[in-house]
Amino acid sequence: MTSELTTLHGLRGAPELLAAVSRATGSEFAIQRTLRDEYDAGLVRAALSLHEVRIRANGVLPHAEQLWLTRTGLEQTTHPVVAAHKARRFPATVPVLDLCCGIGGDAAALARRGPVTVLDHDEAMIERCKWNLTVWGCPAPRTIVADANNVSVAGEMIHVDPDRRRSRSRPTKRLEQYIPGLTWMQAATRVAAGGAIKLGPAGNFMQKFPGCEIELISLHGECREATVWFGQLATVEQFRATVLPSGESIAGDPLGVWSKVAAQPGQFLLDPDPAVVRSGLLDVVCERLNLQRLDDEEEYLTSDKHPESPFVTAFEVIAMLPNNRKRLCQFLRSEPALYYEIKCRHIAVDAASVGRKLPRGGTQPRVIFFLRVQGKTQIVVARRL
Repeated sequence: MTSELTTLHGLRGAPELLAAVSRATGSEFAIQRTLRDEYDAGLVRAALSLHEVRIRANGVLPHAEQLWLTRTGLEQTTHPVVAAHKARRFPATVPVLDLCCGIGGDAAALARRGPVTVLDHDEAMIERCKWNLTVWGCPAPRTIVADANNVSVAGEMIHVDPDRRRSRSRPTKRLEQYIPGLTWMQAATRVAAGGAIKLGPAGNFMQKFPGCEIELISLHGECREATVWFGQLATVEQFRATVLPSGESIAGDPLGVWSKVAAQPGQFLLDPDPAVVRSGLLDVVCERLNLQRLDDEEEYLTSDKHPESPFVTAFEVIAMLPNNRKRLCQFLRSEPALYYEIKCRHIAVDAASVGRKLPRGGTQPRVIFFLRVQGKTQIVVARRL
């Protein structure tokens, strides 16, 4: 048993210590000094660390105050809504091998639909995963302590969440630096019966998984992950963008459509969901919703009709101005706003600096866009619908 596992079991066996930490007030140094009179110093440090991460998890994971977490585990876990969305694609009666299970976010969703085996190289993390599934009311999983690189997945139905942070302060965007790495992931898509690989949405996954489906998933306007579906679970050999919590999805070939560029913004300006942008399906959405682009290099879209779709957020255009801050201020003096939301994608703008110089007044907010229209930078004043 490793020292980390020993400490973890010691912590689980001392609920009164965790209760004392949750009640304690004052500086961390003072709390440690008080608790060390009764408990081992290493156990006190572990309790304080766990308490801090549980506070961070509050509002993100259910029953956060009871979970067994690490900071990296929390940062890398799958949001429950996203995990449930993915788990629905796995057949209910087929066992699933969840590799690199972490604290158990995906394992819990998979366990609710059928049998699951969790695998991780870290036996302490396996314990956390088991205990968390119990907290969430899920069936106990079968467990394997092993390095995913050394495990055969031939013929298996699998879910993989490769480590993007090991030995790094920030997650890497390069799949070649994931653990297990790109070569292993590509081989898994060829030999496993089917499954999903969770990737960071900013990763360099383009053209890395031929014959697979790559789904970009957003939740409440934030692109959460890129999921590579393969084998029996790939529904299309294309890209897909899915918007949660609505669950609406669109699939297509990013190179199969080329949308028109508008001469100028119409009545409505549309900000596409990040899953649409990252999947490359912007032109596909334009075709389906009868929208136009403002510029070949600009993601903002436009229309004279209000498209009620989760794939875009609509704004009503109030004015289009040249890229001149003085002209913007002059216009807003006659129609000042209570506050301003400043948006841009490819134009370098110091939003805080711009916002401080804009006139204030009225009762309605305004949205200020800095964007390109046919290659020329413009300012659009709009209101959010």
